[in-house]
Amino acid sequence: MTEGAGGEADPVADGRTWGRWFGRPGHSLTRRLIWLASAWIVIALVLTGWMLTSQYQESALRRLGNMLADTIDEVVIATNATPDGVVVAEINDAQTNRALSGQYWAVAELDGEEGLRFIAGSPSLAGEQLAVPRDLPSRLRAATGTTISYNDPGFLHPPLRQPLRVAASLKSLPGRSEPLVFMAAVDRTNIENDTRQFATFAWSALLILGTGLVIAVFLQVQIGLRPLFALRNEIADVRKGRISRIARNYPVEIQPLAEQVNRLLDQNQETVERQRTHVGNLAHALKTPLSVMLAEAGNQPGDLPDMVRKQTEVMKAQVDHHLRRARAAARAQLLGERTPIAEVLDELAVMLERVFESKGVEIDWRAPDELGFRGERQDLQEILGNLIENACKWSRHRVRISAGPTGLGQMVVVVEDDGPGLPADQREAALERGARMDETTPGSGLGLSIVVELTRAYGGRITLADSDLGGLKVLLELPAAEA
Repeated sequence: MTEGAGGEADPVADGRTWGRWFGRPGHSLTRRLIWLASAWIVIALVLTGWMLTSQYQESALRRLGNMLADTIDEVVIATNATPDGVVVAEINDAQTNRALSGQYWAVAELDGEEGLRFIAGSPSLAGEQLAVPRDLPSRLRAATGTTISYNDPGFLHPPLRQPLRVAASLKSLPGRSEPLVFMAAVDRTNIENDTRQFATFAWSALLILGTGLVIAVFLQVQIGLRPLFALRNEIADVRKGRISRIARNYPVEIQPLAEQVNRLLDQNQETVERQRTHVGNLAHALKTPLSVMLAEAGNQPGDLPDMVRKQTEVMKAQVDHHLRRARAAARAQLLGERTPIAEVLDELAVMLERVFESKGVEIDWRAPDELGFRGERQDLQEILGNLIENACKWSRHRVRISAGPTGLGQMVVVVEDDGPGLPADQREAALERGARMDETTPGSGLGLSIVVELTRAYGGRITLADSDLGGLKVLLELPAAEA
């Protein structure tokens, strides 16, 4: 573990360690839970399968060992030491009396340090000898009277090779100074086949069990996390403007989170409303004295009243400008605001075609029905109204408007006209507050600057370019509301 100053654990290093094992913070929680549970299931089932097959095999070998020990005891009882040598009486066992039956016994004596010399053997050996490992004599000498078992691939020179389980024991006989080695063997083919069948059955059952458990974990995680998915969808609906609050009831573990989100929404709404109230109070407090000053200055002749009137108009424009920015910034903080673009464009087109009816202006607009502006309707009307009115004012007869999404939560509105256009070196100045490119055209010159201020308050951007209609093209980028 990485330690920081004073020997304390470094949480960043711990996070990296946990991240390597359980996924980085951005990874799916569902996938992480499923992988963790699945990994534990696989490990547990593999260990269970290994333990079951090992225990079955050991149990089978113990049964064989007991049977071989009984055979050795029978051979020991039937063996006698005489002056002429070792004699093994007949053993009434059909298996050991039938050639290559799969059950065998043999009696041998130690031949120095190297091996064994067989003295007698069962009829089932058919003249063959049991294979003897090189270390068997030394092991027998070190453990006299103890049975030693081992696996033998078969006879040394068998006509029919059989895998054997062999047991050997060094025992002393009355009347003989040197101990004898008594051996018994049995064909382990059936045991190995049974072990393989058991292993196949066990692993197949565990595989089916593991698959079922993984599916159960997947369903459990999906069902268990369903309230979180529902909460995520509700929060998305709030952000898109479909609902204003989280209304569903959730489990006790998640309900506090939903309540905190609602409190955050309420606090945000309250903050915005408070800002609106302050802005409105400030507007009322400033506009009334300014209006009085303008009225009084307008009734008095002379240079001083003219100066007062001009400066008062400048002050009023500044107040309107900053109040508008404050209102737009406050509204931009609201969640869930959504204004359909098509509805606003339709309203503005109908109204402005009537205003410029004498000029014969035709407004052609196109926008998807599902496209929405992430903000208040009043601000969108003011932004688009100024742009379209400016286009109608400078156009000859035609204004074209198109709107569409650009991706990444943004949309673009393009307003074009067939008027004289605007030189490239004058476009930046045209966006400044109060700028007028033609003094003969009525207006205050604040239209485009109002659009710029409101657009920037919403995090958007406005660009001027040449239109293929011959006039000016305005590209307006604004935040888009999700459908």
